[in-house]
Amino acid sequence: MADTSYLDWPFFEDRHRELATRLDAWASANLDGIDHGDVDAACRDLVGRLAGGEWLRHAAIDDTDPNSKLDVRSLCLIRETLARYDGLADFAFAMQGLGSGAISLFGTEAHQREWLPKVRSGKGIAAFALTEPKSGSDVANIALDARRDGDDFVLNGEKTWISNGGIADFYCVFARTGEAPGAKGLSAFVIPAGISGFEIAERLHTIAPHPLARLKFTDCRIPASSLIGKGGDGFKIAMSVLDVFRSTVAAAALGFARRALDETITRVQERELFGAPLFDLQMVQGHVADMALDIDASALLVYRAAWLKDSGAARVSREAAMAKLYSTDHAQTVIDKAVQIHGGDGVRSGHIVESLYREIRALRIYEGASDVQKIIIARQTLAQ
Repeated sequence: MADTSYLDWPFFEDRHRELATRLDAWASANLDGIDHGDVDAACRDLVGRLAGGEWLRHAAIDDTDPNSKLDVRSLCLIRETLARYDGLADFAFAMQGLGSGAISLFGTEAHQREWLPKVRSGKGIAAFALTEPKSGSDVANIALDARRDGDDFVLNGEKTWISNGGIADFYCVFARTGEAPGAKGLSAFVIPAGISGFEIAERLHTIAPHPLARLKFTDCRIPASSLIGKGGDGFKIAMSVLDVFRSTVAAAALGFARRALDETITRVQERELFGAPLFDLQMVQGHVADMALDIDASALLVYRAAWLKDSGAARVSREAAMAKLYSTDHAQTVIDKAVQIHGGDGVRSGHIVESLYREIRALRIYEGASDVQKIIIARQTLAQ
């Protein structure tokens, strides 16, 4: 059982504590033995399970409630808990939120009525299409062209490393509409899967399998009503979405790290070396202390950023970047220690710490690589 004493911190309200307790019990009963052999089928299954538990109602706003908003602390608690149990379950939940985030924050009433009930019910799988072959963390360099043609836009170009690519029912796509150079000439669109001129060009495979794809748009015609927000607001929309969900990436890393520490504590208490429990070795005690310290420091940064956003801060770019940088980098360190302490078992295919070792690496890259987070932190610090 992972440490839950942090739930007593003043960042949380009673509703957050109750949510964390309920989700832990639900995950324990519903996430055991997920077959990851077919990741597409597994993700669809997990979206259904999460919807059945009513967890996806936290991933998008309620279009029938004018006061509904995304609660970042709830998003972080859910991702932390799911990641502790199953990395693909965390992925399935996260992409429902990230993929529909632009619609929750900036979508028209029509967009929200059409897509958000499907996200919350698990009847529609969402995707966030930002990255391109020559544009990753440098969002302002997006090249996918969206040319206005009467009452339509015509898209030509590619996206790549798109999570849920190939299984999503709709994609929030960022493209260049040319209102101005650079970041000020981007716009966001909601595009349903399967329309003419839009194809899944390639399925991509990684060390921790997830549904990923390269998308290709060839004279793909979409109605102007597909535009999210205003033309030229794409960069602002993308950054606002990341401002919410970047902290949740840190929370997922925190969940991975907590699971690694739990597995390590069991290992050092049960495994004997030189006639005594492994934990009796001072070097091992030092590793466990470092792991616990990194986890608590990460949690403080994660839930500071989430609390600040929920408290009404317009932007938390600096705090979210700090949380993501520290939590993902140090989760990698925590998990590496767990692998080392587990010895041969730590690198045995199928062992939980081996899977954690593969799962954590991508989090230091997506939604802004670690070095990019340092640039954000430095610039924000200088601006202050």
